[in-house]
Amino acid sequence: MSHSKKISPILVTGATGAIGRLVVAGLLDAGRTVRGMSRNPRRASLPDGADVLFGDLDDPSTLGPAFDGVAQLVLIAAPETAEAVVSRAQGAGVEHVVVVSSAAVTAGYDTTYNTVVEQAVMNSGLSWSIVRPGEFATNSLLIWGPAIKADRRAVEPFPDQIGHPIHEADVADVILADLLDPRRLGRIDTVIGPDSLTKREQVALIAEAIGEQITLDEVSAEQARDFYRAQGGFAAANADFLFGFESYDGVEGVADEPHDTSAPDDDAYLTLERITGTPARTFRQWAHDHAPDFRRTVRTQGRRS
Repeated sequence: MSHSKKISPILVTGATGAIGRLVVAGLLDAGRTVRGMSRNPRRASLPDGADVLFGDLDDPSTLGPAFDGVAQLVLIAAPETAEAVVSRAQGAGVEHVVVVSSAAVTAGYDTTYNTVVEQAVMNSGLSWSIVRPGEFATNSLLIWGPAIKADRRAVEPFPDQIGHPIHEADVADVILADLLDPRRLGRIDTVIGPDSLTKREQVALIAEAIGEQITLDEVSAEQARDFYRAQGGFAAANADFLFGFESYDGVEGVADEPHDTSAPDDDAYLTLERITGTPARTFRQWAHDHAPDFRRTVRTQGRRS
């Protein structure tokens, strides 16, 4: 397999997401031909030089034009259609798939979601690489962000839980390494951030980045679930899992995500530096990069804008 065919585009699914955009930009910087796939190509706003084609992983029948002529594919999770998507990729002549998975597979929590996609690709006969990101630093924006912006308040039931939040750019860099370095075929990398931080410490670093105090509101798991269900969005959709009321696979009454202060096994969970030799980005850097996203919401006539 050759990774040097510049005339063959690399297709990035999830191209409009936080990681996908960085992968597209990195490939363009490396002089590669890039194709982004989106359900809404007109609204994709990808970097100049990238082609954008319509495609929906939930409907494999739409993938023909996006897959046509592609040599490499960055694939995000769509477990219900994974086998059909991989079959389409094979038929289109795709040679190498980089699966963007989850550290929950490494931990054994995920048996029905990302695992299904990994298995479909590994069983296909195609060349593959797998990237399993741990806790995304951006989760703090999706969960705490609305209350921080509105009230300078973070609602948290497990303030002393330790995590290793990862900058989305670190994840993108591992994906780029897998796409651009043929020696990385067959790798499975579980990637985490370089910092071992409690939720309390993460909130403090966000406060430092925005230059304002944030109140950490310690509540029960039940109160947190109710609060975030009312908040809506990502936090509401994941509240049962986040606060211990169901497993990663959606089994009620089973809490497989630990809320203690244990650290991960160093041999299984790696930072960007241990994977590529490039220094990993800290949570402090992430907080400063995203400080504008946490700025106070301006209120007009009693409404949040």
